[in-house]
Amino acid sequence: MPSPAPSTAPARPAVDPAVPPALPPLTAQAELLLARGVVPPEILSPAALRDAAAALERTAPAGALLVVHPRLLPPSGLAGHLRRATTLRGRSLERAGFVVVDMPDLDEFAPVPGVEVPDADVYAVAGLDRGDDLANWSPEEAEPTIAARGRSPLTLAEGVHWVLQSPDALARNRCFMTIGSRLRRPNGSYDARTPAVWISNGTGRDGSARRGAPKVGWCWWRNRHTWLGFASATGRGAA
Repeated sequence: MPSPAPSTAPARPAVDPAVPPALPPLTAQAELLLARGVVPPEILSPAALRDAAAALERTAPAGALLVVHPRLLPPSGLAGHLRRATTLRGRSLERAGFVVVDMPDLDEFAPVPGVEVPDADVYAVAGLDRGDDLANWSPEEAEPTIAARGRSPLTLAEGVHWVLQSPDALARNRCFMTIGSRLRRPNGSYDARTPAVWISNGTGRDGSARRGAPKVGWCWWRNRHTWLGFASATGRGAA
């Protein structure tokens, strides 16, 4: 009996974890948001989203990220739309994103002074960088270095949008913090928690069913983590 023919199913392209994949055009990013049901029509109509993306695409540089303003799409609602393919015990699985249980105030984290988010329903973020070279720095240490490079740290909403559009922007030991968002206390000081997006190991309160899932959580302002860089951009703009 002849041997069975080898499978012709295309293999998933290899991804270099050191190089986050390039983003598609802004109009394609808008279509993904619509196809996935991320943007409810009562919040922003499909026509308005498509028009905004098309206008931004005429001026934004290649590789820019499309962002729906968090006043319309809070990060807590976006996180559940994240998806990540993983393999566990030889099985290929897709995990949904989630927010850690001890961050119920996620949507209260706002842009810090110096991070100018356009006052527009839809805007673009240019020059994304995951900040791998700053891994094992604390947020306190990384903040002035990002500024000295003429870059702006990503907000939490922007970071979640990035992973939504490009799940492979997260890789094992190459995830990122979004220190452009912080929570200000009533006395004017900042909460020591700083938001980040990484991959769950399925331990502790995450639960084993979330192993390999995209995770929105936090780390302390003065703590260092070898597996967390600091995502930043060169600028933001609206149509």
